[in-house]
Amino acid sequence: MPDKAIFLDRDDTIIEDTGYINSVEQVKLIPAAAQALVELRKLGYKLIVVSNQSGIARGLFTEQTLSQIHERLKQLLAEHNAYLDRIYYCPYLPDGAVGKYRKDSDWRKPKPGMLLAAAKEMKINLADSWMIGNSYIDVAAGKAAGCRTILIKSNIKPPVKNQDDPDPDFEAINMREAVNVVKREIARKPAPLPQLHMIQAETPPQQAEPQIKPEQVQQEEKPQMPNEEIPTEQPQEPKTVNQPVSEQSKTEQLLEEIKFILKSQRRSEQFTEFSAMKLFAGVLQVLVMFCLVVAIWYRLSPAGKDNAVFTALGFAITLQLIALTLYIMHKDR
Repeated sequence: MPDKAIFLDRDDTIIEDTGYINSVEQVKLIPAAAQALVELRKLGYKLIVVSNQSGIARGLFTEQTLSQIHERLKQLLAEHNAYLDRIYYCPYLPDGAVGKYRKDSDWRKPKPGMLLAAAKEMKINLADSWMIGNSYIDVAAGKAAGCRTILIKSNIKPPVKNQDDPDPDFEAINMREAVNVVKREIARKPAPLPQLHMIQAETPPQQAEPQIKPEQVQQEEKPQMPNEEIPTEQPQEPKTVNQPVSEQSKTEQLLEEIKFILKSQRRSEQFTEFSAMKLFAGVLQVLVMFCLVVAIWYRLSPAGKDNAVFTALGFAITLQLIALTLYIMHKDR
């Protein structure tokens, strides 16, 4: 019987995406992702990562480095008793810098090549499988392969949808909610009806009727087989197993998610866009300070004139207004 699987994107689905990850030190699990994988495996799914790795074609890292990164990922998951069945990746890019990998490939999402290859090699029923990722290209790959899809729609990094991108079957804010979606859909699936087999009573062998003598008064009665009722089993609704989770564990997971959100916001604030407008405003601010110093120097000078002081202050005020205007315009962009 074919197995069912959960196909997972890697970056910003299982581990934090810091750009093109090119060292094992950059591999950090997203809070609650490992626990989500444990619950999915308990539901009977194989766990398979399918990831585009164009950084190889761009010359940012090698396949050997990627192998080390994936080994580190497996180690971090194993610390939480979570395990992956296989990892598929596509190193190709049509406009890559490395000639060996400069080509298009059916394995590159949104094409479903990696999912189809996994289904063939691991005997997976794609109709009973899911594709979970944080991008619409993951949704497109899952749809093309015939899987149901869940889009991880984080508020920190919301996915950008193009006009031709297909809609996902479901949306979730993180992997924990994605697991709840899978559990809910399993509970909604009707249980198969039990097969009823008709039971036929065996016909007893016919015996020769005895000859009745004149002196016999009573006649023998022929025994009759009782009618057997065929028991019918009523289909039982699937029972959901609620696993008790301690309040302390829930609190720790919540704190981990808050920590991840704060780190992501702080990381985004560290990178500000360079603007010539902001640079010019900074130069004007320096000139304002210079005009104020000149005004003070004229005022304290024994031969100082009031006209020179007022002129310096006038320049300072004018430049300060221009600098403030540029700062406000830069902020509103």
